[in-house]
Amino acid sequence: MTTIDVEGRTLNLSNLDKVLFPKSGTTKAEVIDYYARIAEVMVPHLLGRPITLVRYPNGVDDKHFFEKNCPKHRPEWLPTIAMDVSAKTEVNFCLLEEPAALVWTANLAALELHPGLARGDDLDSPTVMVFDLDPGPPATSIDCAQVAFWLREALERLSLEGFMKTSGKKGLQMYVPLNTPTSFEKTREMALALGQVLERVHPDHVVTEMAKALRPGKVFIDWSQNARHKTTVGVYSLRAWERPTCSTPLTWDELEKAHAAGDPEALRFEMADVLARVKKHGDLFAPVLKVEQELPGVS
Repeated sequence: MTTIDVEGRTLNLSNLDKVLFPKSGTTKAEVIDYYARIAEVMVPHLLGRPITLVRYPNGVDDKHFFEKNCPKHRPEWLPTIAMDVSAKTEVNFCLLEEPAALVWTANLAALELHPGLARGDDLDSPTVMVFDLDPGPPATSIDCAQVAFWLREALERLSLEGFMKTSGKKGLQMYVPLNTPTSFEKTREMALALGQVLERVHPDHVVTEMAKALRPGKVFIDWSQNARHKTTVGVYSLRAWERPTCSTPLTWDELEKAHAAGDPEALRFEMADVLARVKKHGDLFAPVLKVEQELPGVS
């Protein structure tokens, strides 16, 4: 057991030498260090949001589980937020609002953090509209980039702006900041409508239906993520993949360069890459917290 202090919070860390990513040899100590160092830019994107923890106690090659109810053994200083996930079920989600909270969840081997799209002050009003772009093999993130460009053009016609990040695995995600009163019904309807427009124009490249049999070689625009009870992997979160890749903000310029080069590897970033990018560029996803936009009606 190792005891550390994080901004006045005392934490007991365990099994620091345990390897959580066997292919890269990445240990729990390294995962904890990453979350401690990325906290400055990650915490603002988690504030007030119910967080689902995805825990891999024995590493990414072993069993994992989603934990919505915040563990009972949480520190007394770590708050929770109650949210009904069905007519009969209420869940007390963790609120991760300081660096010590990220260190604590990392010590639980919660490799992935999935925040909701709304904050606790109004859980029925999402602050963003999300397009989750999922490539069906042999399609790759490069095909997702092309779909993102088409989406950007469609959004521009509506005077809306979107911001890109990697999913941390094979896909990409576009966040359209709203930060104005809206509803999940409106964001879901708009995301589906725009996806269906692209599907009609580019039927060989885009699909909006969830059936996996329709996805090979196409990019699935998952509009259904825009729901109160759903979560999307948080920006800067690790992903439980072969190596410790992260959901990483992108500029449109670098997405265009990667697309021109046809290189999916240019859109894959591990912990050290992300920390270096933040040191150089700051938080490229910061506008998602601030930009105010209103959705037009769907007709």
